[in-house]
Amino acid sequence: MTPSTELHDLTVAELAAHLRSRQVSAVEAAQHFLARAQSHAHLGAFLDTNPEVTLAQARAADARLAAGTAGALEGVPLAHKDIFVTRDFATTAGSKMLDGYHSPFDATVVSRLGAGVAGGAPGAGMVTLGKLNCDEFAMGSANENSAFHPVKNPWNTTRTPGGSSGGSAAAVAARLAPAATGTDTGGSIRQPASFCGVTGIKPTYGRASRYGMVAFASSLDQAGPLARTAQDCALLLSAMCGPDPDRDATSLDVPAEDFTRTLDADISGLRIGVPAEFFGEGLAPDVRAAVDAALKEYEALGARLVPISLPRTELSIPVYYIIAPAEASSNLSRFDGVKFGHRAKNFKDLNDMYEQTRAEGFGDEVKRRIMIGTYVLSHGYYDAYYLQAQKIRRMIADDFQQAFQQCDVIAGPVAPTVAWELGGHGNDPLADYLADIFTLPASLAGLPGMSLPVGFGAGNMPVGLQLIGNHLSESRLLNVAHRFQQATDWHTRRPQGI
Repeated sequence: MTPSTELHDLTVAELAAHLRSRQVSAVEAAQHFLARAQSHAHLGAFLDTNPEVTLAQARAADARLAAGTAGALEGVPLAHKDIFVTRDFATTAGSKMLDGYHSPFDATVVSRLGAGVAGGAPGAGMVTLGKLNCDEFAMGSANENSAFHPVKNPWNTTRTPGGSSGGSAAAVAARLAPAATGTDTGGSIRQPASFCGVTGIKPTYGRASRYGMVAFASSLDQAGPLARTAQDCALLLSAMCGPDPDRDATSLDVPAEDFTRTLDADISGLRIGVPAEFFGEGLAPDVRAAVDAALKEYEALGARLVPISLPRTELSIPVYYIIAPAEASSNLSRFDGVKFGHRAKNFKDLNDMYEQTRAEGFGDEVKRRIMIGTYVLSHGYYDAYYLQAQKIRRMIADDFQQAFQQCDVIAGPVAPTVAWELGGHGNDPLADYLADIFTLPASLAGLPGMSLPVGFGAGNMPVGLQLIGNHLSESRLLNVAHRFQQATDWHTRRPQGI
């Protein structure tokens, strides 16, 4: 490091190299980031830290580094979205229903990024700083649905960081952690990455194990990393992915892959599909200007823009907000106060205990989605709503396959606007739902998608470009993003005063 370089200025790749060369120890890195988390507590990014555990992990990483048995990312700190269960940190999923809950095991993603599964394959060796705030049970687009406190956007603390992985995006943008895990059900990695000016990727559904992720919508939920660069995301994703057949039946039987291997590949001749439906009336002019400039940069790098159509884009909103609540109503039925989690203190009988517990433990948005989901699954409405939504979901996936006959990747905005003011949507949940229009289609189709920073819009707030690939094309997406970041410096920009 140069004298002017702080530890938190280093990317994951740079910090990993410094740790391997012993220019800095894992303990020093952990202490530095724990101190930053404490000094920036006003952002609300963290829900739980445990310095004793973090420093013990760092000392173990230093021992492995000294012994030459280090993992790929040994000693690099990261923080986990509080939707992944962890033995040594509380897991709340941002809900009062799980306030103070400690899991007896770690999620697969946590194990693979950390020291590994006991008696199994070693992990990447990363050190856990703590758990990050999120919308309750990952339901939201602004991180205002957390039962504990909202997260503030480091670029402007009056604005939302996006959701539901807002704590993850804010922590990376504010340099409170070099990287963080997130989950994406309908855009919950890509949208906060865009709003906070960081890079994030949702892999193909099934690429990363869902074991130990608190379930929201099981056919949509997928884990992914957030970091400052595509290179960092490639390093993290390489450690996170791989089959987990014994613990996750939806895990794909696809071997783990080194996503860094093709980062520098030439993109001359790349066909970038530009969907007309992503550039209609609802797109803010400032967001369009930044996205258009990014597409011109890709043309300068040798790529070719191809007009395409995704005709059922608008239908993704009603389809998602039928399917996701339906699955949520089923998944969240386990939170009844019987075996774990919150239990009401005053009740008359068993049914009253269920009612009081769920009334006290769940927030408004969770209750809203449970009620919608129960309704669309009920007798007389299943065929009219849920079954029809599943049919249209198939059609949305078919639209993508037709588009990929004309192009290699699809590019467009992540969200129609930059981050809005905290409380800006008031009590209008539909405003949040409509903001997901560009991220929902890829989620419904199970496709990989990512966001990378490409400029600034109104209020000097970050704008992200969304890249969508065909199934299992994460390497190509990361390559396309990396080549852009080699030619530009948007990903190096940082909030003032951070």
